Amino acid sequence: MSLVRRAVPEDAEEVLRLRQVMIDSLFASAGPSSTEWHAQSLPTVRGRLADPDGDFVAFVVDHPDRPDRPGALAALVAGTIEYRIGRAGNPHGAVGHVFSVATDPDARRRGYARACMETLLDWFRERNVRQVDLNASAAAEPLYASLGFVRKPDPSMRLQL
Repeated sequence: MSLVRRAVPEDAEEVLRLRQVMIDSLFASAGPSSTEWHAQSLPTVRGRLADPDGDFVAFVVDHPDRPDRPGALAALVAGTIEYRIGRAGNPHGAVGHVFSVATDPDARRRGYARACMETLLDWFRERNVRQVDLNASAAAEPLYASLGFVRKPDPSMRLQL
């Protein structure tokens, strides 16, 4: 039996907590960031987790060492499927995106993130997604490389509206 399970609406607060762990680890030099956005995000996350046929999914591992916090999660990975007009190598245009890969600091080095990633990649395969993108921190790059991800030249630009 796998440790990994699909997140449900009741996991939403822990999903946001682990997302914050990931955000804080990426921007550690800036100090802890605000969590005020969690309350606004919570209904949306719950709704997305409640849709079994949607284009968003999160896979989690329950925390084995936190009897003091029922419902605590040890690890999280989230992904979404986006449609883009097809092209060579991806004629149907389905693109998977991986984000919010996080492990609770006291549950690291146990293979939880890898197990969640493998489950997410299976979910993408089941939905005929043949291209998966992610942004990798230097610390996480060996995990992703071991799963077959490669660095690509990235001409991305962003506009905040």
